Amino acid sequence: MHRRPSALLSLTGIAALVVASSAFTTPPGPDRPTPAKAATAVTPAKATPVPASEAADETVNIDWRVLAGLDYSNGKASDTLKKLDGKLVRLPGFVVPLDDFQEEGAEFLLVPYYGACVHTPPPPPNQIVMVEMSGRKSVKLNLFDAVWMSGRLKISSIESPYGTVGYQLEGMKVEPYSSK
Repeated sequence: MHRRPSALLSLTGIAALVVASSAFTTPPGPDRPTPAKAATAVTPAKATPVPASEAADETVNIDWRVLAGLDYSNGKASDTLKKLDGKLVRLPGFVVPLDDFQEEGAEFLLVPYYGACVHTPPPPPNQIVMVEMSGRKSVKLNLFDAVWMSGRLKISSIESPYGTVGYQLEGMKVEPYSSK
């Protein structure tokens, strides 16, 4: 019996998942050793400039597996995630403007894969970050390109136009995504 594929497994959806998963995978190379296990999801960032008032804080590279450590049904966070609450982090993702056709803004969502929140259902709250740029600094919002978002992470559940959000980030820097 031949089953018809669900709408969730459309060609567009599969392509988005392939692009998203490959965008955040750094192949091993001569200057990048193969990670030993998933515990390497939290690593110190290389020379990320921070304001002098925060020189004592070290920016930590994280990925969406770390953010998945929040059980959004009861609000409990993993020990790793609790340690990151209030800390400077750097996270790869895709920008979702809060208004249609918005090209610049100081508030937006960050999600793990292209197209998230644009169609229903939205990702779970532990996979959505509400970003508010420090000083309400407006930045270019391009839906199609992955970015590195740096800022201060806060575990906080809030409602957005696109669903419940599990995190807030005081955005300090947005840069194009690269594997470094």
